[in-house]
Amino acid sequence: MNSHYDVIIVGAGSMGMAAGYYLAKEGTKPLLIDAFDPPHSNGSHSGDTRLIRHACGEGYEYVPLAIRAQELWDELQQETTESIFRNTGVVTFGPRNSDFVNQAIAGGKEYSLPIDTLDNGEEINKRWPGINAPDEHFGCYEPEAGVLFSGNCIRTFRKLALQYGAELLTNTPVDDLAVAENDVTVQTKEGTFTADKLIVSAGAWNKKLLSELNLNLALQPSRQTIGWFDAEESLYQSDEFPGFFVDLPTGVYYGFPSIDGTGLKIGRYDAGEEIDPEYMNREFGIFPKDEGDIRKFLETFMPQAAGKLNVGKTCMFTNTPDENFIIDVHPEHANVAIAAGFSGHGYKYSSAVGEILSQLATSSTTNHDISLFSATRPSIQPQASKTVQN
Repeated sequence: MNSHYDVIIVGAGSMGMAAGYYLAKEGTKPLLIDAFDPPHSNGSHSGDTRLIRHACGEGYEYVPLAIRAQELWDELQQETTESIFRNTGVVTFGPRNSDFVNQAIAGGKEYSLPIDTLDNGEEINKRWPGINAPDEHFGCYEPEAGVLFSGNCIRTFRKLALQYGAELLTNTPVDDLAVAENDVTVQTKEGTFTADKLIVSAGAWNKKLLSELNLNLALQPSRQTIGWFDAEESLYQSDEFPGFFVDLPTGVYYGFPSIDGTGLKIGRYDAGEEIDPEYMNREFGIFPKDEGDIRKFLETFMPQAAGKLNVGKTCMFTNTPDENFIIDVHPEHANVAIAAGFSGHGYKYSSAVGEILSQLATSSTTNHDISLFSATRPSIQPQASKTVQN
């Protein structure tokens, strides 16, 4: 193992591992360092699957990023026999005043995406008999969207990055970071390493690491839960049923069809306890709502999928006050790139974020528009966070 690298990546989860792959593929020598052994269950990428939607309810700015991410996922599939993406389609629905649903439809039209508009609950229910949407609901269906196999994606990025010459330190927390004008120094139990450039993409641990680089941002990890429930396979198997996103006044839910008989998977996007990642209780079921909340949704909207709980798991979101990402160069250090605050909707973009980080690390610029994700925007400064929360 060397002591000096072109780039050191601290945090080799979804974004970091993708960045390592793109850097190594282009001939840059990266060292990836992770406190665990990715893919693992201690971060934000566990749980086997993630949705990818292209008509993004989060805002128009995300649509080009989603389109590019899909292109890169498709390219990655060509380099592996692992399953990267399954084209199940994704349906999004909710009440007519849902900003998210309206934004998804408007974004799809703005970028001429192939989406079907669903005018009412009757139309939704007729198309998918496993859904019980009220008649006053409406939505859209993206036939080219679907499911990413998150663990497979990270394993593939990892394998290929190493084949292209990247190096990886696992189960190695970072003890100290120091940045000078022309290099960076990273101290670990395995030794001290230096590089020309640094990428910080450590998920829920970003807040602590970035504070060591004099960058204090409003980042708040939260504990989230997901469950797989026994479901009527004829209604909910992945050949028949899409991924889904449901925006309700009482909560925002997302889920997946039953893949290979594992049961319908569901989680809630907007609820979760604020935690310190070092001390999060990872036991599913310690709170009644771990299962009760998502089961209640199924009993109301997908009753034939409200069978016994097969598996329950916990994971983490790291949220920003405005729920937009942070992807930028450190405002004081041009040789440090940052990826943070993906707020529960970031995984699908991780291939594109990895590409962006690799560009920022080699040239401090990117051909993607990342202005929305600025590290200096007022809404993510600590004082602004207090204002938003109050």
